[in-house]
Amino acid sequence: MPRPRIKDVAALAGVGTTTVSVVLNNVDGVRVTAETRQRILDAAQELGYSSDPIARSLRTRRTRTIGFVSDVIATTPFAGRMIQGAQEVAWRAGYLLVLVNTGGDREVQEKTVRELLKRQVDGVLFAVMYHQEIEVPSALATVKTVLLDARPTDGALPHVVPDEHEGALTAVGELIGAGHRRIGFATESLPVPAASGRLGGYTRALEAAGIPFEPGLVAAEHGDTPGGYRAARRLLELPEPPTAIFCYNDRMAMGCYRAAAELGFAIPADLSVVGYDDQDLIAPALFPALTTVALPHHEMGAWAARRLLDLIEDEPREEAPGHLMPCPLIRRDSVGPPPR
Repeated sequence: MPRPRIKDVAALAGVGTTTVSVVLNNVDGVRVTAETRQRILDAAQELGYSSDPIARSLRTRRTRTIGFVSDVIATTPFAGRMIQGAQEVAWRAGYLLVLVNTGGDREVQEKTVRELLKRQVDGVLFAVMYHQEIEVPSALATVKTVLLDARPTDGALPHVVPDEHEGALTAVGELIGAGHRRIGFATESLPVPAASGRLGGYTRALEAAGIPFEPGLVAAEHGDTPGGYRAARRLLELPEPPTAIFCYNDRMAMGCYRAAAELGFAIPADLSVVGYDDQDLIAPALFPALTTVALPHHEMGAWAARRLLDLIEDEPREEAPGHLMPCPLIRRDSVGPPPR
């Protein structure tokens, strides 16, 4: 069966081919009644008509494709929601998302961007696995770009990152609200933005509640499960151990659970624990299920795609280049009142 043509759609809808072209290509400045527009869309759907993307790109100088360049996002299960959020927004707007995973290799990143530009993508989303400050590939200077989970070193490009400070403030506030006054913080030892932001939220929450900050209640280790175990052991073996521990992420919280069990602390009867990230394979699977702060990967992906589409469509936006995405608290079963 031959592929339907624009004149077939026009014949079925009872209009001219120019009107069909106007409607199917979303041409601005041409008035078409809602009834006629719907008739054309119904005819196109009935015939299975789709416009030729190559011909359309020659007319509009747009390919309606977006490059999504990541370090290791594509191979990280819990961050896949970032891709999903961006893809949903792009697809609804009629754009195709082209995903390339670079493994974090700087040379591969530069080459990837150049290859995408050869294919005339309309814009690029550049994403990293965790909140950090980055020097963007030089090739991005020639294409509209939005950063995901990263800040550019010069601060110029639009970017979205999680609000680490407010997320930590919420987490520690949950523990204070449960009655805790002696709260430890098992944190990441590397100098990354998330560590400083979450420490700031921790200290601010204590200050707001009139609780003196004690440096000895902050234990810094590598931000993984063994690091969480070592940090929690140090805190729980203090002469006066904390009654609650806020953990830098869910992996450290999992190590905290192990340390608590070894030292005879029941959660949450003897020790309350709050994590950060809301990793699907950890937070709900721990026993008891972990109360944690969610990293809004899906929301960040969607925001970045909307911002990029605005840039592509030349939609004015009166806002700062950077956007802080709220991190909601996910209540489960690891927080209770302090032991008597």
